[in-house]
Amino acid sequence: MSNQIWYHVDVNSAFLSWTAACEVLINGSDRDLRRIAAVIGGSEKERHGIVLAKSDQAKAFGIRTGESLVEARSRCPGLIVVPPDYELYVNCSRALIRLLEAYCPHVHQYSIDEAFCSMEGTETLWGSPVVFARQLKEEIYKTLGFTVNIGVSDQKLLAKMASEFKKPDRVHTLFQKEIREKLWPLPVHQLFWVGRATAARLKNLGIRTIGELANTDLEILKAHLKKQGEYIWHYANGRDLSPFLQELSENKGYGNSMTIPFDVRDMSIARQALLSLTETAGARLRADGRKASCISVSITDSGFCRCSRQKTLYQATDVTAELYQQACGVLEALWDGSPIRQMGVHTSCPVSYAPYQYHLFPADKEEAYGRLDAAADAIRNKYGEDALMRAVFLKNPLPHMAGGIDKAKRTGVTMALGHP
Repeated sequence: MSNQIWYHVDVNSAFLSWTAACEVLINGSDRDLRRIAAVIGGSEKERHGIVLAKSDQAKAFGIRTGESLVEARSRCPGLIVVPPDYELYVNCSRALIRLLEAYCPHVHQYSIDEAFCSMEGTETLWGSPVVFARQLKEEIYKTLGFTVNIGVSDQKLLAKMASEFKKPDRVHTLFQKEIREKLWPLPVHQLFWVGRATAARLKNLGIRTIGELANTDLEILKAHLKKQGEYIWHYANGRDLSPFLQELSENKGYGNSMTIPFDVRDMSIARQALLSLTETAGARLRADGRKASCISVSITDSGFCRCSRQKTLYQATDVTAELYQQACGVLEALWDGSPIRQMGVHTSCPVSYAPYQYHLFPADKEEAYGRLDAAADAIRNKYGEDALMRAVFLKNPLPHMAGGIDKAKRTGVTMALGHP
């Protein structure tokens, strides 16, 4: 065993657990969503009508995360559906991270409901890593009101795999010496980064378990699955040589997407959606002191066909007006007129400093627009994101700053659970 010790802390059915904890502990409700057939479901009116999280009772009816609410209700006619509360989820996530940071010397938040904790050198403080993991699990439940699984290992990948073992409210180990016994007998679809399509392709190659994958000739996997085949072969052998679980020193891109409540057929409406998305992307760039050198636009039509196109900018920028103008140009080159269901804007190749290139015959007002953006950011930071919006979004079904859960993160909401 190496000297490293990693925990992977994973909230059990996070959105549903957090909603249930809030209802029971804060609102005093007698109903606990974790004890009944219930799901957290997106808005069907806005075409986000899928299962986001489910209780164990709902799972017993065969309900799966990601399926439509229509399908879920057909499996369980008495199903309780509760809408998501993203602001609450960000609060709970922050509370969890703060608690972990009180005990762990280094915490790498991997997603809103997952975190890796480096426990190297803490045995003199907390004792056995496995025993302390159980204590930490109980502390999370006692303090915050929701349960977690904790995987314990000598590396990140195996800690993450261990946390996926039997749920909920469990501590599991998966050290490198335990791979043959605990990992290899599992179905191959349980391996990190193996989805349904990949599992089906592996099955066609006669590979059904993680152990069979680990013992397959690497060149065969690369021939059929290319780079992914190489990654998952290493995963099956307990080696993480990929960048997917690593911490990024800085953000590599800033973007947002949204599913639009109605099919967009008109260019003027499509531009409004772009403006909403670039407004958010620009604010995020400015908040981090970054400027984007490239912008891309993606669209998904009503038939779920997706396409995208990108453009390298003449001048790196964080100005919303410039980002929007460039995004409009990309959209015009990309869109064939098919009804748009979903749209995304992504900026990439960010830089921290980009001297402004003045034009010989200046026709733009980037400097003035930059001051305007700074003033808008200051107002929104002080009074809330909705304190200021462009007039085009008044009484408009489109949000003036799109980006799903990002809104709760951007508004700097306070804690709802746990430490103040």
